[in-house]
Amino acid sequence: MVEKAYKFRFYPTPEQENLLWRTLGCVRLIYNLALAVRTQAWHERQERIGYAKTSAMLTNWKKQEDLDFLTEKLG
Repeated sequence: MVEKAYKFRFYPTPEQENLLWRTLGCVRLIYNLALAVRTQAWHERQERIGYAKTSAMLTNWKKQEDLDFLTEKLG
């Protein structure tokens, strides 16, 4: 099996760069929240939290007042 790799470079406009930073910030926040909840569930109860439960948590997080920026329409 042969593996190939490609490198791409792009030059976003300032508006696109801002949107990328905001998007990546939201992704990082949600990933870390989900990781913390899943890790805690495992250490406390040896419970595995799968995709469906994580997706439901994301829906609930979007409804929280301090995370309401996750529902903003960007672009």
